[in-house]
Amino acid sequence: MWALRAAVRGGAWLSHAVRGRRLPRAALLPPPPNPERTLAGVRGGLGCSEGREGGRRVPRADGRRSRADGEEEPEDAAEEEEDEEELLRRDPLLPAGTQHVCLVHPEVKWGPAKPQGTRAEWQVAEARALVCTLDGWSVVDTMVVPTKTPHKKLIFGRGTLEQLTERIRGSPEITAVFLNVERLATPTKKDLEAAWHVPVFDRFTVVLHIFRCNARTKEARLQVALAELPLLRSRVKSDVAHLGGCRGSSRYTMGSGESFLQVQQRLLRDREAKIQKALERLRSKRRLLGQQRRRREFPVVSVVGYTNCGKTTLIKALTGDAAIQPRDQLFATLDVTAHAGRLPCALTVLYMDTIGFLSQLPHSLVESFSATLQDVAHSDLIVHVRDVSHPETELQKASVLSALRGLGLPNALLESMVEVQNKVDLVPGYTPAEPDVLAVSALLGLGLDELMARVEDAILRATGRRTLTLRVRLARPQLSWLHQEATVQAVDVIPEAGAADVKVIISDSAYGRFQKLFPG
Repeated sequence: MWALRAAVRGGAWLSHAVRGRRLPRAALLPPPPNPERTLAGVRGGLGCSEGREGGRRVPRADGRRSRADGEEEPEDAAEEEEDEEELLRRDPLLPAGTQHVCLVHPEVKWGPAKPQGTRAEWQVAEARALVCTLDGWSVVDTMVVPTKTPHKKLIFGRGTLEQLTERIRGSPEITAVFLNVERLATPTKKDLEAAWHVPVFDRFTVVLHIFRCNARTKEARLQVALAELPLLRSRVKSDVAHLGGCRGSSRYTMGSGESFLQVQQRLLRDREAKIQKALERLRSKRRLLGQQRRRREFPVVSVVGYTNCGKTTLIKALTGDAAIQPRDQLFATLDVTAHAGRLPCALTVLYMDTIGFLSQLPHSLVESFSATLQDVAHSDLIVHVRDVSHPETELQKASVLSALRGLGLPNALLESMVEVQNKVDLVPGYTPAEPDVLAVSALLGLGLDELMARVEDAILRATGRRTLTLRVRLARPQLSWLHQEATVQAVDVIPEAGAADVKVIISDSAYGRFQKLFPG
């Protein structure tokens, strides 16, 4: 209908050339001799290293496997791990190498689709941060483009789209476009790529790639693989549509009575079931470790917050753990990790570093990682970290609280949450408006003593611990038992009595066991 439509048809192969192919996709999609192989791609993503957890496996003469460190592994466990690694082999999501990106933000100024509580420049700043998180990627041009039709196929009106096309085509330094929308339909993506002559990416693809790069444990990598399934399904439908338009292509595969689309859909269902099964195995192990931890009665403090708010830096400051290496980028933490620290009363607690939140996070990613965030439900205290230097700090707070409520956390846990306003060193003269909020600078160590005291008080109340002074006999194993089951603060030996007064912090359950074991 317009010259643009001709450009769309003529350049439809470009999105595939970006992926390193020179032929149109239709020429590459004959029914494969073995459909089970069609979902297996190269390992890992581009522009990141996806480390494999555990030791390398080497074959043995008897057909069993062992780790490179010499430890034998049960055959079933080795097969399960091989299956899990097979599930983690995926096609790259983004092109390799340096990319000069044009950031296009569709701005809706009125109507129900208009975002509330934010401004276009803040949304653009977050989108720019997402792009700059990728190695070798930079934003060379930014366009905030008004639109009345954000939900239509090409997002923009005819005139606006023609202006965009002229500007992008006229800038040879642009190698890719990041369209700041949650998800692009496959036909929309192909039409825009054909018109602009460069690959086009949405928030879902960019965030998913960042998740891939930052996933370290096998559970996190499997969760990313689960989140990718909607993207694979949309690609399958698009590929089948191209295949169906080819002359001479067969509708059925290998005489099985299944169409090519049905085969692909079945393989994706099988893949999803296998990923869910592998995740459940890993979660069972984590639940077992959690039960062991609770038996030892380590209180748990979950540290949550918007991505890049300084959670990891704060945990490093509270624990003094030199091994923690915070990174100034979005989604630097993707796995839930535990770090031991001591409170002023000498009680050991575990600080849980969690995945950061993001507004407009694609729904399938939220679903995939909700199980990881369920660990928060088993904590004794939540510390909500906020970046008060960010212009959208109130909107970020609302996003985090909404996500926490969506996890179905106990009301008592939500009501006892401690809010920490971080990065006050970037806001000279800052004072919190709310009375119960703590202002800190995790980087400079400001306000940490007050925070530790607040955490200590909350933990003692949440776990039913109290401070007692107990008299124990030195000839009996009472003192060693207290060192194992409670937090000993001071010991005052009374030689003439053969006893000692021991000041301890002890839970009600431990104190009950002490009285049963050592009556009188």
